[in-house]
Amino acid sequence: MFGKIILSAATSLALAGAALAAGDAGHIEDVTFSFEGPFGTYDQLQLQRGLQVYTEVCSACHGLKYVPIRTLADEGGPHLPADQVRAYAAGLDEVESLGADARPREWTDKFPARSGEGTGPDLSLMAKARAGFHGPYGTGINQMLRGIGGPEYIHAILTGYTGETKEEAGTTFYENHAFPGGWISMAPPLSDDQVSFEDGSPTTLDAMAMDISAFLMWSAEPKMMDRKQAGFVAVIFLLVLTVLLYLTNKKLWARIKGKEFTG
Repeated sequence: MFGKIILSAATSLALAGAALAAGDAGHIEDVTFSFEGPFGTYDQLQLQRGLQVYTEVCSACHGLKYVPIRTLADEGGPHLPADQVRAYAAGLDEVESLGADARPREWTDKFPARSGEGTGPDLSLMAKARAGFHGPYGTGINQMLRGIGGPEYIHAILTGYTGETKEEAGTTFYENHAFPGGWISMAPPLSDDQVSFEDGSPTTLDAMAMDISAFLMWSAEPKMMDRKQAGFVAVIFLLVLTVLLYLTNKKLWARIKGKEFTG
């Protein structure tokens, strides 16, 4: 009797979770990025294109308040020349301080924040804060196998608009298959050929969504490559240490084990 009650409760929870996931969760496609996997690395040119997309499109409504501008010159990132980074910083919004006049932004400052009506969430940590892969039923198994899916979530949002709109309480909502609930108040930010790249890279909606998603992953995890390298070195060290300890142990106990065997 008690077992039947537990089974019924578990089945009810599973069905409720499935219904909730089907009704609220958006559809996220798994796409391939260069930085995925234990040996993946950021694509420098892709990060530069993503920075351009952010500057020309996203920065009007979204900030990057946790990202130092100087990191644009770091190896493993966009790796822009220092003078170009300084010029880029000077072209951003001025820095305002309480009790002091506004001054030009320097490359040692961080990207501007955005606040007020019509602005969206800060994108500094978006790729880490938003999980793209769930389930089954919130167990996190997909995240273990495919990663958290933050860049995929951003890419899916940018490419998930259907063109359908509706108005509720004076607010226009746009249908988006990737957004939880299916409707989002942000208008489609990207369209084909909206940005022109100097290297002649494709400017389709999908290509630009990939570029900005990779850039936002870097803004959230600028030291990912260093962590991967440190982890790889640590694994190699542990493997070598394990072999040495095994051989040492075998040599130290060889005589004793030999006497026990012959006795």
